[in-house]
Amino acid sequence: MRLARTLLAAAVLAAAMPAAATAHHGWRWTEGENTRLTGTITAVKLGNPHGEVTLDVAGTAWLVEVGQPWRNDRAGLTPEKLVEGVEMTVIGETAADADRKVIKAERVIIDGTEHVLYPERD
Repeated sequence: MRLARTLLAAAVLAAAMPAAATAHHGWRWTEGENTRLTGTITAVKLGNPHGEVTLDVAGTAWLVEVGQPWRNDRAGLTPEKLVEGVEMTVIGETAADADRKVIKAERVIIDGTEHVLYPERD
C-alpha cells in the first residue's frame, strides 16, 4: 500500500512538471510579437535553464532571458561580452503581462555584432 502511494505521488509529480516548465520556459507567456530594447547591462546570471541579464532601459530594469549555455555559445554570445556597463540591444518577445518587465531574447546586439539565439524563429 505504501509503495502504491509513493508510485502514485511520483507519477502525479512527473506529469505536472512538464506543464510547469513549459509555462515558463516556452514562448506561451510572451506577447507573440518582436520588440526591440536597448539599454545598459547592470547584472548577469548565466547558467541553466537559461541565462538572465538585467538591462537598464531608460531607468527601468528589464529582465532579459538569454539562451541556455550551449545556445549562447552557438550564437557567439560569450560570458566576456555579457558584463556590467555594456550597452546591449535585445530583439525578442516581451511578457504578455505588461506589468512584467521580462523579454525573451531571440537576438542580441553588442558592439555592432548580432548574436542570433533562435535561428529557427526567423
